[in-house]
Amino acid sequence: MTKFGTRHGSAMVAGLLLASCAAVPPHTTQYPADQPTALPAETIAIAVGPCFGFCPVYDLRIDPDGSVTFEGQRHTTVLGERRRAAGPESYKSLAADLAPYRPETGSTATIDCQSAISDTATYTITWTDPRGVKTIAQHRRGCSGGPGQALDSLLDGVPGRLGVAEWARQITRPGSSRG
Repeated sequence: MTKFGTRHGSAMVAGLLLASCAAVPPHTTQYPADQPTALPAETIAIAVGPCFGFCPVYDLRIDPDGSVTFEGQRHTTVLGERRRAAGPESYKSLAADLAPYRPETGSTATIDCQSAISDTATYTITWTDPRGVKTIAQHRRGCSGGPGQALDSLLDGVPGRLGVAEWARQITRPGSSRG
């Protein structure tokens, strides 16, 4: 082989090696063409924020296997973390009911409300997929109409559905401040 041919051959091999090391954008999963692209289910977390009064403040999470984690922060009968099993059917049912409020994957959106009371609790619903991508819906309780009103009703029933209603129940402790 000539000196010229060896140089071009080396350059071609180097170019092919570099091309095979091309970066894949973060949060991108490549699947073979004959494989389904469905990912395992997401974890669903609901954070209930403070209001002007003595509203319960807590975080609630359900995993696809139905494991529930509750963390009471203020004005709940249980403070701190507790766990229980609600079962995979509870997860599937809640995921289906929350699906109409889920924004596009990886985005954050506020649920529409015709008019809301400004000093009510806030809700942050976070879907986290197995890759760690978060999709967030924010909502202020007390909607008088629109999608937010139906979401209020749905969120009111979540503690009971997941078996944590007694833990999340509102309680006022001596010396506890509002909000």
